[in-house]
Amino acid sequence: MTLSEAVNRIEKPDAQAAAACRAHWNRIGKPLYGLGRLEEMLVQIAGMQRTAQPDIRKKALVIFCADNGVVAEGVSQTGQDVTAIVAENFAVGKSCSAIMCRRAGADLFPVDVGIAVDVPRVEKRKCRCGTRNMAAGPAMTVEEAVFAIEAGIAKAAEMKAAGYGLLAGGEMGIGNTTTSAAVVSVLLGLDPAAVTGRGAGLSDAGLERKIRAIRKAIEVNQPDPEDPLDVLAKVGGFDIAALAGLFIGGAACGLPVVIDGFISAAAALLAAGIAPACRDYLLASHLSEEHAAAMVMEALGMDPVIRAGMHLGEGTGAVALFPLLDMASDVYEQMDTFEGIAVEQYEDFGRK
Repeated sequence: MTLSEAVNRIEKPDAQAAAACRAHWNRIGKPLYGLGRLEEMLVQIAGMQRTAQPDIRKKALVIFCADNGVVAEGVSQTGQDVTAIVAENFAVGKSCSAIMCRRAGADLFPVDVGIAVDVPRVEKRKCRCGTRNMAAGPAMTVEEAVFAIEAGIAKAAEMKAAGYGLLAGGEMGIGNTTTSAAVVSVLLGLDPAAVTGRGAGLSDAGLERKIRAIRKAIEVNQPDPEDPLDVLAKVGGFDIAALAGLFIGGAACGLPVVIDGFISAAAALLAAGIAPACRDYLLASHLSEEHAAAMVMEALGMDPVIRAGMHLGEGTGAVALFPLLDMASDVYEQMDTFEGIAVEQYEDFGRK
């Protein structure tokens, strides 16, 4: 499925299915809206899946891995060789996200969309081995950006065909908080210093280098804030591009996708710019402690459920939402109604 085909295929969620799901929640023998945002999310998923019986039993985390040429500017504590090491850990089940997926009953799919070297056990969908240094010129060509987006779209379509009912999007790539901050700076029209954090733990001097690199990349490339694809190609990364594709592809397939932290949210901001209708198929998991996460969530009009001070990435925050949704789904499917327990049903006077 091409990018344009995916954009044109996105339909509004089914309002009738969502309304039927809400009506069933209100018949269940518990205080109305007692599970709060978890009920709301299941109602959203019902609309996305176009059924009053949403099925999220089969879940997966897709992690897109790629290297970023901007590491040459000294924006990270580690070199890009770490990207390959962590990608290998995804494949053998030793990473944080892999351990969390096992506990959550979710499958994990690491995908190489631009690692500098080949990692044998990781699926490969890349057009080049990492982006160019955005501080010296465009990170990628528009054609390369579209290739990576379409890799994400294809992965979403495969997950749908394999019977998955809920996806999470994760990433891994040394230097990608720098590319994300650059994307967000341009799209939100904010100074790089306002949206740039310490990532995996930079010193004061390292943070200043990171901000300078972003300013230089924006000055050199002059990305057009009205053209998300231009922004992505000039100051983004392949992992962000593929995540944006996963969000767009999920929407095209009627498949809900959970946003992770700051980098994932930056990709969602791009996806919503390219295909505004995909916003209706996204769920916000947690509020990352990364510097500008709250700004991006506000721009997306989303309010994350989990506030736990997380900023790990890899999809860990998104996977942390899975058990909460599973518990809500179990209540929805298994709990008796007011009629079934012979109790007068509560009247709905609306929420405060």
